[in-house]
Amino acid sequence: MVKQNNPFLDFDVTRMVGEFRMPGVDTEALLAAQRRNIEALTKANQLAAEGVQAVMKRQAEILRQTMEEASRMMGEIAKAGGPERQAVKQAEVAKTAFETAIANMKEIADLMTRANQDTFAVINKRVAESMEEVRAVMAKAAEGKTGPKT
Repeated sequence: MVKQNNPFLDFDVTRMVGEFRMPGVDTEALLAAQRRNIEALTKANQLAAEGVQAVMKRQAEILRQTMEEASRMMGEIAKAGGPERQAVKQAEVAKTAFETAIANMKEIADLMTRANQDTFAVINKRVAESMEEVRAVMAKAAEGKTGPKT
C-alpha cells in the first residue's frame, strides 16, 4: 500500500504555535482541536470522493442499459410492419426513452444530494464542536487571568 502524504498533517503546527504562545491559553487543546478539524476535513473529502464514484458508476450502468435498450427497440421498430406501424412504435419508444431518461436523471440527482448531505454533515458537526472547543479554551484562559468566578 502506498503511503499518501497529507501536507496539512505533515506541517509542524506544534512548533509554529510554540513560537507564538499566549499566556493562559492551552495551546495543546487548540492544536488538538485543529487536528480534529483536519481529520473531519479528510473524512468529508473521502465521502465526497465516494459520492462522485457512486455517481460515475451509476452513469456508466445507465449508459450500458440505454444502449442495450436502444438496440432492442430498434429491432422492435423494424419488426413492426409497415411505415404506419413503425411510426406508432417509434412514438412509443420515444415516450419510453424520455420517461426512462427523466427517472435516471432523478436517480443521479438523488445520489448527488445524498453524497453532499453526508459530506456537509461531517463538516457542520466539526465546526460546531470546534467553536465550542475554542470557546472553552478562551473561557479557561480568561478565568485564569481574572481568577475563579464566584
